Amino acid sequence: MYRKNCKIVTADNLPLTFFSILTIILLTNKIIKDNKMTKISTKSLVYIAIGTALIATFSQISLSIGPIPFTLQTLAIGFIACLYKPKEAIASVGLYLTLGAIGLPIFAGFSGGFAALTGPTAGFLWGFLLYATITSMITKITSDPINIFLACLLGTASCFALGCLVFKIISGASWSDTITWTILPFILPDLLKISLVTICHRLSRPIIKKEAYFS
Repeated sequence: MYRKNCKIVTADNLPLTFFSILTIILLTNKIIKDNKMTKISTKSLVYIAIGTALIATFSQISLSIGPIPFTLQTLAIGFIACLYKPKEAIASVGLYLTLGAIGLPIFAGFSGGFAALTGPTAGFLWGFLLYATITSMITKITSDPINIFLACLLGTASCFALGCLVFKIISGASWSDTITWTILPFILPDLLKISLVTICHRLSRPIIKKEAYFS
């Protein structure tokens, strides 16, 4: 039913995706070569770069529903938050927001710029930090499938709450309209994304557990 509004990475916008991801890699490489870097390991920076690139890529798979785009951003963020340690998960989202704010076209619909972080839907972008923080902190304790699902559900709810509040304040819409426009259309899609995160995390565990970072 949403097929006609689907926006995906095509041949026309593929160069923007590659440019953005290349920028992320080059920035990370520069930091790694910086002799003053002492508080974060090279491996952590690599994971942060991969996480940021993953979020940037999945942000371009979107459906225009209501006042905000429904994208696969939260699927990528949820998977990263469940897989990474809190520091790397939060840093991945933080770097994504920073690069988007300075103008790289990595937000939904190949958009970018600081205005996205101050407009009516800015709360959802800032909510990604809450999502990553809450989910990664919970899944760090235990990573059984039920806990993964509940952690992502709580992270999603926190993102919804902040996004809804900011939209209400900036737009001046009523609470009923705000909830109708910014939450109700996305409940089912987000439940499906949370389920996918849970399944993907479960399937990836036998592979990634060989890496010391994930153990």
